[in-house]
Amino acid sequence: MKLSIFTVSTPDLTPEALAQAAKAAGFHGIEWRYKEVPEEAKNEAPSFWRNNLCSISPFGGEAELERFKQITAESGLQTVSVTPYLTSGDLEATESVLQAARYMNASMIRLGIPAYNRSRHFNELFEQSRAYLREAAALCKQYGIKGVIETHHHTIAPSASSAYRLVEGLDPEAVGVLYDPGNMVHEGYENHRMGLELLGPYLAHVHVKNAGWFQSHDSKGEGTATSPVEWVSQWAGLQAGIVQWKPFISDLRSVGYTGYLGLEDFSGQFDSVAMLNYYAERMNTLLNEEL
Repeated sequence: MKLSIFTVSTPDLTPEALAQAAKAAGFHGIEWRYKEVPEEAKNEAPSFWRNNLCSISPFGGEAELERFKQITAESGLQTVSVTPYLTSGDLEATESVLQAARYMNASMIRLGIPAYNRSRHFNELFEQSRAYLREAAALCKQYGIKGVIETHHHTIAPSASSAYRLVEGLDPEAVGVLYDPGNMVHEGYENHRMGLELLGPYLAHVHVKNAGWFQSHDSKGEGTATSPVEWVSQWAGLQAGIVQWKPFISDLRSVGYTGYLGLEDFSGQFDSVAMLNYYAERMNTLLNEEL
């Protein structure tokens, strides 16, 4: 297994600084965030989802893509993914991302799946998403780039089994699943080895982060019938959350996974450069312990 970094989690680094720091830390690949920074956010402090300095602008044209392509090549790293925030059903935008990914020599993009917020019936969302994924799979095959859906809370694919239902029967060379155990702390947890076995050839990528459940600050004591204890899920450091990474790596090995482990940390435990160094050291230690 190799290490990659998703640049959503390094918002304060320029692309050049990120590539240099990732290479020095021992990473092998980069997952470039593909998202425009809102104009009104550009004077804000760097942040994961707004003023992220380490993002490819979808409106930057070939010059923008060439800049990021050269940065990656000069660092000796691979572009693992061009990672957008697509809306399920938007085939035009999907093809545009595939064109950018092909230019960047990326191996995958992230496809859109519907959110679930109780406003629309699951079955309706599921059928809509299946129709989109069938057509997206054809586009992915045409471009030679895999499209992945991510196990993600507050969507119709929070778990391995729900993600599997969406891609079942589609060409696993064209579409697959990005398995994110950190997201599944918030919603969607299933026994990890069982989920990995279920996904089989659809297991395409893995993200590395952690989260936990904590008693709300507004809750006190053991709760009562009229005022129960409230719990909230929050991001946590790699070793401070619920996901146990050593047995999880064993689970990955048990299904023959040899792909990337993509760092995507939102805990704020370290600054970006220290985070890269810490995660590389810790994950390499765990990988070597499994040998």
